[in-house]
Amino acid sequence: MKLYSANASPYSRKVRVAAIELGVVDRIEIREQAPRDNSTGFFTVAPLARVPTFETDDGVVLYDSPVICEYLNTLASGSLLPAQGARRWDALRRQALGDGTLDMAVPLRGELLRAAELQSADLIARHRATVDRALDAADKDPASANSNTFDIGAIAIGCALGWLDFRFSDWGWRATRPTLAAWLKTLEQRPSFQATKPS
Repeated sequence: MKLYSANASPYSRKVRVAAIELGVVDRIEIREQAPRDNSTGFFTVAPLARVPTFETDDGVVLYDSPVICEYLNTLASGSLLPAQGARRWDALRRQALGDGTLDMAVPLRGELLRAAELQSADLIARHRATVDRALDAADKDPASANSNTFDIGAIAIGCALGWLDFRFSDWGWRATRPTLAAWLKTLEQRPSFQATKPS
């Protein structure tokens, strides 16, 4: 199996954390891949030119971190995605919250990297407000007060917060979200999060 991944990609990190937690990381060849670099023929494998992209031993190519994580969970007969019931929907809901936070924060960073005269103040304000609302929701979520709840939702939110710290070190999100900050501090002690910290 092959995982095309980028160290700084929070979506790639989510897959790597899941693989470690599920005990299958040693079965995966992890290839560091810049998404827009086709010098190795990456676009043939990943026509969307996005990481993570995963190739199974059967040659099936999977795109997008939720799909890849579900595949790994099934492969390992894991419990990161509960099979059914309220726990499953809760895990998927929190995964969507974590991924959705990134879906707003990543283009926000891109906009802030543009020349000042080309930036859209409206886009910056809207994306920043959306991320703040998502962080407020995560802070109030009962799972954030329970460090024993560990599933794909915890991984997604943890990777989103780690990426915010990596790319927006001055955001200061912890100041008004003490429950979420304490939860992340505990989560970051897991070996899977230590091993995948972006650099």
